[in-house]
Amino acid sequence: MNRLVDATSPYLLQHADNPVDWWQWSDEAFAEARRRDVPVLISVGYAACHWCHVMAHESFENAQVGALMNDNFVSIKVDREERPDVDAVYMTATQAMTGQGGWPMTVFATPDGTPFFCGTYFPRPNFIQLLQSVATAWREQREAVLGQGAAVVEAIGGAQAVGGPTAPLDAPLLDAAAAKLASEYDATNGGFGGAPKFPPHMNLLFLLRHHQRTGDPTSLEITRHTAEAMARGGIYDQLAGGFARYSVDAHWTVPHFEKMLYDNALLLRVYTQLWRLTGDPLARRVARDTARFLADELHRPGQGFASALDADTEGVEGLTYAWTPTQLVEALGEEDGRFAADLFTVTDKGTFEHGMSVLRLARDVDDAAPEVRARWQQVVGRLLAARDTRPQPALDDKVVAAWNGLAITALAEFQQVAAGHVSPQDEDANLMDGITIVADGAMRQAAEHLATVHLVDGRLRRVSRDGKVGEPAGVLEDYGCVAEAFCALHQLTGEGRWLTVAGELLDTALARFAAPGGAFYDTADDAERLVARPADPTDNATPSGRSALIAGLVAYSALTGETRYREAAEAALGTVAPIVGQHPRFTGYAAMVGEALLSGPYEIAVVTDDPAGDPLVTAARRHAPPGAVVVAGRPDQPGVPLLADRPLVEGRSAAYVCRGFVCQRPVTSVEELIAELG
Repeated sequence: MNRLVDATSPYLLQHADNPVDWWQWSDEAFAEARRRDVPVLISVGYAACHWCHVMAHESFENAQVGALMNDNFVSIKVDREERPDVDAVYMTATQAMTGQGGWPMTVFATPDGTPFFCGTYFPRPNFIQLLQSVATAWREQREAVLGQGAAVVEAIGGAQAVGGPTAPLDAPLLDAAAAKLASEYDATNGGFGGAPKFPPHMNLLFLLRHHQRTGDPTSLEITRHTAEAMARGGIYDQLAGGFARYSVDAHWTVPHFEKMLYDNALLLRVYTQLWRLTGDPLARRVARDTARFLADELHRPGQGFASALDADTEGVEGLTYAWTPTQLVEALGEEDGRFAADLFTVTDKGTFEHGMSVLRLARDVDDAAPEVRARWQQVVGRLLAARDTRPQPALDDKVVAAWNGLAITALAEFQQVAAGHVSPQDEDANLMDGITIVADGAMRQAAEHLATVHLVDGRLRRVSRDGKVGEPAGVLEDYGCVAEAFCALHQLTGEGRWLTVAGELLDTALARFAAPGGAFYDTADDAERLVARPADPTDNATPSGRSALIAGLVAYSALTGETRYREAAEAALGTVAPIVGQHPRFTGYAAMVGEALLSGPYEIAVVTDDPAGDPLVTAARRHAPPGAVVVAGRPDQPGVPLLADRPLVEGRSAAYVCRGFVCQRPVTSVEELIAELG
């Protein structure tokens, strides 16, 4: 009996017709293993994972494999995106046992959940042999198996320990982190490290803030060069916008084609802030089109943002996206086909499989002559229309709370910057205006969805699908990312309700997730007990729960003036600081928040009757120092602490600038405000 048919996870539903008697993660599954006295096979993956699909087709859809699994194991299928706590514990075990990790993850455990053998992808012949060997070992070498499990649990318990050394995250430490990133920087291709190469969005956010605080030109150049290299590479969708998960090579040419919500949200922030600080036209275009991708491709009407677009189309990776020169001519005609092949580096040899090429932007079109830009945009539109007739990748349409929080924050920042950087005279002003309107609506719907569907009896739930909330409880990253998002939305809208809910989420996190020494666990104190309680302080594909919560605490403290939230943030940052200096590539979000605290953060309140159009508001948002909070509205607007007891000055709009709860006199001119923020 396959028990996945009622799952809310698209990944689990992909396996609902397997000949495997799958269970969902549950106490009942482990009870069944104890009743049968067999080990548990835990298979962890996610819907957009290419190698998860490969292993499914090779093994889980195979009758022989299904029979072996059913006869010898209780098999549990886990969506890592629904249950990041389960994934974290067993990924730590996999890394401890094999020295590496990834998905699909394959774990053999005792009926109490203790892992004793771990791996990732196995080809079918190897997997069949492994199933037979583990079944035999369980029957004939039980004592050795249990001993191995005890050793693994001890190892992962140490890896997830809290209460280690602490240090203040001060200026010398952040300067050292920036210098270490510069030493690891790929000056030829941008980014860090070799193949596969992942977008270093959190490191770039840190470097942008570091540049703002210190004026360091290297930090800005690393960010600018990396952003341009990614935007001109195959990892960026040159037709529809949006970034793929990573590049399989070191120079951003061929992507792993899945598009994740969290990557695009974090990269939207990078390009938005680069645009804000430099006015760079490429950054502006990519920010605009990434916001459009989120609103058009991932937003679910009346709900939040979907998790991902699949890497595969009809089982073939890249089928939707790759081109040959002949296909370009078929879509565009001879002349425009040759123009597109030259512009997008599509060759007879190809850059991908079977002579196909992934589109890359070979020319600097953003500063080109108007007629070149017009032709480029016309070609893009026609190619996109042709591509839309192809089979399309599947959508993982579940809504993940934390990732929606990241998207809301990114779109709120984009809205603020777009409002101050676009004039009616801009050639694409109408396009930008249309995108900001649609993106604003998607952002607000996502926030309402989180506040009304995911928030159940004062506690966050991790996922929803089709408007129905799932059972998995929210983990620390959900509370941190959603609280930070609601603080961003409060700044954009001036609505007090978002700040109120943010405070409630932070209070719950402080009460339920706290660990010794100022640290935090990733699961609540009343969450399901696993073989270890995860508490990972490092940023990986997304901000760690700890970094996300710190960001929410800092923003909320600045917006409300309540110092206990800042004190909690500083204590938590102290637990991450020893890692920042040694491994800055894995602490980018924490370092980014550290820059905000060193900067102040500034608290900027603009009292005005016209928050949408007042030049003081535009100047505040355009020149805000790292991590500053900006609120605009009428004096004493209900629910907005920064506007309390702050009147107009002689009937005119005024900006009140504070730093670390110490305030300057109000100013009424843009020039005075810029001087105070400089």
